[in-house]
Amino acid sequence: MARFIFITGGVVSSLGKGLMAASLAALLQARGYKVRIRKFDPYLNVDPGTMSPYQHGEVYVTDDGAETDLDLGHYERFTGVSARQSDNITSGRVYRDIIAKERRGDYLGATVQVIPHVTDAIKAFALADQGDHDFILCEIGGTVGDIESLPFMEAIRQLRNELEPLQTLSVHVTLVPYIKAAGELKTKPTQHSVRELASLGIKPDVLLCRAEHPIPDGERQKIANFCNVRKEAVIPALDAPSIYSVPLQYHAEGLDAEVLRGFGITDAPEPDLAAWRDVTDRYFNPEGEVTIAVVGKYVGLPDAYKSLNEALVHGGLANRVKVNIRWIDAEIFEGDDDSQIVAALEPMHGILVPGGFGERGSEGKIAAVRFARTRNVPFFGICLGMQMACIEGARTAGFPKASSTEFGPTDTPVVGIITEWMSKEGLQQRETGGDLGGTMRLGAYPAKLSANSHASRIYGGAELISERHRHRYEVNSAFIAPLEKDGLVFAGMSPDGLLPEIVERPDHPWFVGVQFHPELKSRPFDPHPLFAGFIAAALEQSRLV
Repeated sequence: MARFIFITGGVVSSLGKGLMAASLAALLQARGYKVRIRKFDPYLNVDPGTMSPYQHGEVYVTDDGAETDLDLGHYERFTGVSARQSDNITSGRVYRDIIAKERRGDYLGATVQVIPHVTDAIKAFALADQGDHDFILCEIGGTVGDIESLPFMEAIRQLRNELEPLQTLSVHVTLVPYIKAAGELKTKPTQHSVRELASLGIKPDVLLCRAEHPIPDGERQKIANFCNVRKEAVIPALDAPSIYSVPLQYHAEGLDAEVLRGFGITDAPEPDLAAWRDVTDRYFNPEGEVTIAVVGKYVGLPDAYKSLNEALVHGGLANRVKVNIRWIDAEIFEGDDDSQIVAALEPMHGILVPGGFGERGSEGKIAAVRFARTRNVPFFGICLGMQMACIEGARTAGFPKASSTEFGPTDTPVVGIITEWMSKEGLQQRETGGDLGGTMRLGAYPAKLSANSHASRIYGGAELISERHRHRYEVNSAFIAPLEKDGLVFAGMSPDGLLPEIVERPDHPWFVGVQFHPELKSRPFDPHPLFAGFIAAALEQSRLV
C-alpha cells in the first residue's frame, strides 16, 4: 500500500504549496520511487472550468478530459506523470455527488452530515486508484483556518489515525516574514499556524518555512521548540531565482531526506539529479535570447497563461536561449492606427496568439496575425489563436466579413460551435444553449498529419499525434478549400477528416496554428516540439533583424 504525504499551508495563501509538492515528488522520483500527486480544492465549484482566469489562473486539462487546478500542471511538468480526473477534487464535486446519492435514496433515510458522509467521500478519494505507487502526495488548497477546508482537514486527521503509523506524514508550508523596520525574521506567525493545525488534530512532521532571508540556526531551533518538531525538520525555503532550481534547493536543505526519515526509510538510494542540473544549467547559462510577443486577453495575470509561459521557457531550454516574453493586451491593437501595432510588434522575434474565450480583443488578435503573416515574423496560434488565423486568412481570401459565431451572428461563419464530435466514449452531443461547465471538447484527441507537411516534420515525421483540447468552437470545414487556395494549408485533421486541427503557411518562415493546447504536454526535460520549433524559428528571426 502507498505511503501518503499530506501537504497543508498556513499564515497566508500563495506560498507555493503546489510547487513544493511537485518538487518533493520529483526528489522522491529521482531516488527511484513511483509517485503520484493529488489536489484537494475547498471551493464549491464542481471544477474550475467556468471560473475566470483572473479568479483562479489557468484551467489545466488532463488527458482524460478533467478541467483541474493549475497546480496539476506543476505536478506533470516536474514528474512527467500524466494527471487524471481522479487526481483533483473540489468541495463542490463532493457535495454534488453526496446530494445526488441522497436524492436517489442511497443513504436509506439516514441524516446526511459532514461527518461521516463528507469526510468519508474525501477519504475515499484520497485512497482510490493507488496502483503500485510508493508515495501519494495530497495537497490541500487554501490556508489552515479557512472554513471551506475544515472537512478536508478532518478527513486527513481521520486517515492518519486509520492508516498504519509509518504510512502517513504531514508537511506544513508556512511563512517566516522579515520585518524590515526591525531588521528581524519573525517566527510567531509560524507558531500560530502550527497551533491552529494542532487544534484540528493534525501534528505536522515537517515544516517548510518560506522566507525572503536566510533563517539562522537559532530561529530554526526556536521554531522546532515551539512547534514540537526536530530542528532538522524545519526546512528553510528561500525564494528561488527559477522554479526549476527549487528541487535542487530543497534537496540541499534536506527536505527529501527528512521526509524519508519520517517514514522510517533509512536505506533509500541517493537521488539522481543529473536531469535537474542540466535544466538549471541551460536556464542560467543561455547562449542567446529571443523576445516573444504573447497577444492575449488575460495578460494582466501571469497565472492565466501559466502552462504557456513554462512551455515557452522549455522551448528556450531546447535551443539553449533565454526567452523574454512580452505580454500584450490585444485590445490595444483595435482601431485604425496601425502605428501602435508596428511599434509593439516590430521588435519581436516571434508572435504567439493564445487561447481564450469571448469577443473582447478578437480584432486585435487578428491584427497581430496579419502583422506576422505580412512581415514574415514567426507566428504560433493556439486554440482561439488558430481560429483567428483562419478568420484573418478568410478575409484576405475574399470573405471580408469572416467571423466566429462566438462573437455574434455572422453571414460568414468561418468558426462555429461544435454540437457533435466523436470521443473514446462514442458520439458526443451538445445543445447550442446548454450548460457551459464540462461541455467542451475536452481532453486528448488524435489528429492525422499530412505527409510532407511542416507540422509532420516538427513532430519528427509522425502521421498520427495525440493532443489535449479545450474548446467549444471549431473552424468550419466548409471554408477549407478557399483558404487552402489562398495559401493557408490544413496540415492536420481529426481522423474522420471533419475537424481541423493544424493549419500552416508553407510560403512563410514559420506560421502554425493548432486547435489544441500543446503547452499542456510540455516538460522541462522534454520540451514540446511545437514550442522548440517556434523558438528555433524566433532565434533565426533574431539573426535577421
